[in-house]
Amino acid sequence: MMGKDISLGGIFNPQDPRYAEAEQFRQLHGADPDAQRVVELARGIEGLKRQWGVHACALIMSSVPLTDVIPTMRRPQDGAIITQFDYPTSETLGLIKMDFLGLRNLTILDDALGNIVANGKEPVEIESVPLDDEAAYALLTRGDTLGVFQLDGGPMRALLRQMRPDNFEDISAVIALYRPGPMGMNSHTNYALRKNGLQEITPIHPELEEPLAEVLGETYGLIVYQEQVQRAAQILAGYSLGQADLLRRAMGKKKKEILDKEFVPFQTGMRERGYSDKAIQAVWDTLVPFAGYAFNKAHSAGYGLVSYWTAFMKANYPTEYMAALLTSVRDDKDKSALYLSECRRMGITVLPPDVNSSAANFTAVGDDIRFGLTAVRNVGANVVDAITATREEKGEFTSFTDFLDKVPAVVCNKRTIESLIKAGAFDSLGHTRRALLAVHEMAVDSVISVKRKEAEGQFDLFADFAADADGATVGFAVDVPDLPDWEKKQRLAFEREMLGLYVSDHPLSGLEHVLSRAAETTIANLLADEERADGSVVTIAGLLTNVQHRWSKNGNPWASVAVEDLEGSVEVMFFGETYLAYSTILAEDTVVTLRGRVRRRDDAMQLQAMEVSLPDVSASPDGPVTVSLPSVRCTQPVVERLREILRTHPGASEVHLKLTEPGRATVMRLEDTLRVERTPALFGDLKALLGPSCLA
Repeated sequence: MMGKDISLGGIFNPQDPRYAEAEQFRQLHGADPDAQRVVELARGIEGLKRQWGVHACALIMSSVPLTDVIPTMRRPQDGAIITQFDYPTSETLGLIKMDFLGLRNLTILDDALGNIVANGKEPVEIESVPLDDEAAYALLTRGDTLGVFQLDGGPMRALLRQMRPDNFEDISAVIALYRPGPMGMNSHTNYALRKNGLQEITPIHPELEEPLAEVLGETYGLIVYQEQVQRAAQILAGYSLGQADLLRRAMGKKKKEILDKEFVPFQTGMRERGYSDKAIQAVWDTLVPFAGYAFNKAHSAGYGLVSYWTAFMKANYPTEYMAALLTSVRDDKDKSALYLSECRRMGITVLPPDVNSSAANFTAVGDDIRFGLTAVRNVGANVVDAITATREEKGEFTSFTDFLDKVPAVVCNKRTIESLIKAGAFDSLGHTRRALLAVHEMAVDSVISVKRKEAEGQFDLFADFAADADGATVGFAVDVPDLPDWEKKQRLAFEREMLGLYVSDHPLSGLEHVLSRAAETTIANLLADEERADGSVVTIAGLLTNVQHRWSKNGNPWASVAVEDLEGSVEVMFFGETYLAYSTILAEDTVVTLRGRVRRRDDAMQLQAMEVSLPDVSASPDGPVTVSLPSVRCTQPVVERLREILRTHPGASEVHLKLTEPGRATVMRLEDTLRVERTPALFGDLKALLGPSCLA
């Protein structure tokens, strides 16, 4: 959010230029003793430094020891050496500040390239991929950029769909434009409209259209980059490159006295070249506000290249790229759930971990992705290394007994084996998870006894006669009972406990239409919506997890729950009357529709519950309702009326629209928000609009 500041002193100072705007504040201050005390305390600390701030990636460099030039200090948290001067002060002393960015996405790209080779495909040299790949631009145009560097936010994806990028310049521009300054002037939307011929390209001033054509032509008459400000100053006012850069920096500081001083030579230079005062003022008024937030094109193009590479990989090597992406967020439950949902949407199956197939990280296996063993709770890196090394040395495990016999003692830990069972890592060995859990403790006790004897040199003299059919020597045996597996709910609950999310299935699978009809947005889109105001009201739908009933210091009950849909999870707080009204339905695995107020705390979003209801999840669709419509009747009024009819009969059944014309028919599935209940009233309304033969 961009705004203008006013000091507390200025609120009470009639000489302050914004004094009149603070009248309401002064009235509240005069009428409320508590407000007076707060303001007095605040005025006492206003302007003081609360703490030091350290740049995330900047370094101060010097040709001589820094301690000879500026004071330094050791940061208590991590021992890092930091300067006691800010970087502008350091630069005035002749020091240089440089930013060194470490991008997680470069590691993702490197892992994805490795996945391509490991999955049996030809290696890709990412630096040599063409910048005009059709699949990559089709992905960008659809806004399917979840997981693409710089382009995966919900509003950004909407902008991409509007812009329809088809060249690298568009990618560079969208990164530069999707910032508070340009968005505040609506430059991002104007660029998209002008690019697609939906808005006229107007010059800053008629006199400037021709001289600035080479500068603003590629950005449809809009200033997007800092370099354009500099080049305009060169062309219009005769500035040198050095002078143009100083002008850009002066504009960025937004100090009136500096700008007034810089305007004089700029005006003189333009007058000397025959431009009118109106043209001079027009271009100055355009350049000054923009220069303060303009993006450096070299920076934007560099980011844009990484964005294009990640889009190229997702479009052309989706399995390998998504495996690398999941590996990069394996410690972030919310991100993992989001990208796992994206895999499902893309038609990629994410398989549970498997002792015979999984590596440490997520891996691409054909068109599927295999979960990594390090993501399993209670399974450390040393255990994973031991399992993979044993598999390479002794071959695949043929049974649960064979696994325990082959692996070293470090793996034979009851908690580790239990976690692997619950996560589904032994599913390929032919026994149900429930059966293995019933005998795993006895099996581990038996095998540990054998391994201890082996370590002490007490080998079985008859071991040669105890070899199994494959020749593998088994030092112990355990009978696995023939038990049916747990029900889906229990199996998935254990899976989530061990992996942090649902993998093989999801309790909400098949209820997508219920959620989409009940909620105004998905939880992932809600969390990504940076423009949603604190205190705004939103309705979501999902599964209750991590329900915790608590008591405040005053003895009042309250609850904290997580609401999870197929794409993400958000914390919801229940207080006071709301808690008392709904406490009886706050149970794990309950599907709810929840209306709540957004609360932003420490850069995280929570909801404070207002209302809760239970959607009807028992309704099962009986096949789609197919509506036939001649193409010649497919006009805007008819379509809008059809949409109204469908929305007045909500239900669980899909709706297919069959557009007919002589010799052919096209069938389209309508969005889930238009699912209907198959009732005589619905069929009557449809026939009244489209005729008695409209229902196939």
